Amino acid sequence: MALSGRPGPSSALASTPHDAELRTAARHLARRRFLTAGAAAALAFTTQLPARGAFAASRLDAARISEDPFTLGVASGDPLPDSVLIWTRLAPAPFEPDGGLGQQRVEVSWEVALDESFVLVVRSGTALAYPEYAHSVRVDVKGLQPGSHYFYRFRTGTWISPAGRTRTAPPAGSDTTNLRLAAVACQAYHHGYYTVHGHLAREDVDVVFHLGDYLYEYAVDSAGGARGYTDVVLPSVFNRETTTLADYRMRYALYKSDPDLRAVHAAHPFVVTWDDHETENNYAAGIDENGSDPAQFLIRRAAAYRAYWENQPLRADQLPHGPDAQLFRRLDWGTLAQFDILDTRQYRSDQAYGDTLHVPGPESDDPARSLTGDAQERWLIDGWANSTALWNVMPQQVTFSQRRMDLGADARMSMDAWDGYRANRGRLVAGAKAAGADNWLVLTGDVHVAYAFDIKDDFDDPGSPTLGTELTCTSVASGMDGAEHPANWDTYMRANGHLRFYDGRRGYLRVELGRKNARADFRIVPAVTTPGAPVSTAASFVTEVGSPGLTPV
Repeated sequence: MALSGRPGPSSALASTPHDAELRTAARHLARRRFLTAGAAAALAFTTQLPARGAFAASRLDAARISEDPFTLGVASGDPLPDSVLIWTRLAPAPFEPDGGLGQQRVEVSWEVALDESFVLVVRSGTALAYPEYAHSVRVDVKGLQPGSHYFYRFRTGTWISPAGRTRTAPPAGSDTTNLRLAAVACQAYHHGYYTVHGHLAREDVDVVFHLGDYLYEYAVDSAGGARGYTDVVLPSVFNRETTTLADYRMRYALYKSDPDLRAVHAAHPFVVTWDDHETENNYAAGIDENGSDPAQFLIRRAAAYRAYWENQPLRADQLPHGPDAQLFRRLDWGTLAQFDILDTRQYRSDQAYGDTLHVPGPESDDPARSLTGDAQERWLIDGWANSTALWNVMPQQVTFSQRRMDLGADARMSMDAWDGYRANRGRLVAGAKAAGADNWLVLTGDVHVAYAFDIKDDFDDPGSPTLGTELTCTSVASGMDGAEHPANWDTYMRANGHLRFYDGRRGYLRVELGRKNARADFRIVPAVTTPGAPVSTAASFVTEVGSPGLTPV
């Protein structure tokens, strides 16, 4: 996947002075005039922006690490034709604020090979794990062959990490014939086991898109909530809402303690984007759900963004600066697919009508309201205009298609989804049409159910042209076991003629893109509150190149 923008070198973290990072954060704070000097200082303190000279901190002799530091596994992400980002985080004591390594830096070696026995090593090197970044390690491994699979691992002291398997994208501009992707979202640890990830780890896919809610801020009790542990007692530190950098870091450690989550990361490269719960439920830009002081919420958002980057296979370009991070980005898979990965939380207008289910009206339809922000909207439409890809794929978070929740003319809609930002959606639809964005495919998370929509030119006119397809991947665990037909199933299916499929169980989406069509399989498990459930395909659809619309198969 060729990454547009500014992919950073693997040495970027080591070469970027932290006082420059602090200056960038300070400039951002100056733009937000409602932030006092005290709030700015709190932001710097809360996110542990290091002081000048922090990189001169003492180095820990890795031979002294007596417990396995690779408890959180390995991951890879954002593959390009000649490089891929590999990640790990050292944490011999993952449920402690410092991961058990204190404030010393640690040297870590890495290697990339053609075989899982690491006989044919093609790239290797060393990196430093800094306490300022929670001892996370990321290496942008360059000089790799396009369209190839690789194995990777890390080593420090006497410890060797599990091996991960990853791959590079095809050569830029090549006429690649197919791509198999998966999409997942919404993995509330306290709602169930990650059985879905266990099955996905064994799927033959090229890349996994995580569409948000990787983490939930809510408290997790000593029994793991719906997991109902009888042989494990989780520490009380998790039985509170996450608000600080230490809270978010340890919550990622809890999630990554799950073996199925570690397995799926080790099996496939990921492309990640966030939704709300990685920070706080239904927040909008600098406004939280409870109407708190925006200055205080931005401190929390900065901590959440920092921890997200530390715990995901993201390049240096995505490193947050205070409460800001450049997460939307563009990736390519030869000429087969262009992926425009969106961020629909950081720049959005506050939800209309108090974020309640509401009939659309003047407030929600105000053209000034935006889900993407102006810059991201222009970037997306310009990207379609310049696309040479057969498939234009938009991985994002909240339901894009109209979703009427009642029968009758005055049906309520979600003000947190694109229905609450209809002018913004309308501009994107017009932009896609004007750009000739053929074979438009939207991938969606958030709602804890599987949907398949035909994207209509006019959602209120069933006879209007179909412009594309939206596929919602359901959740990994959020919502607990769910049901094939939720209580509102009949209403939704009758109220939305463009809704072709609706299933309320847990699972993931598998899509194969080809030169003639795309096939979508909705993979479902019957339960997540008990481990070990089997996986099956609940429904499959095909959409043909040049002929938008879903056909069951």
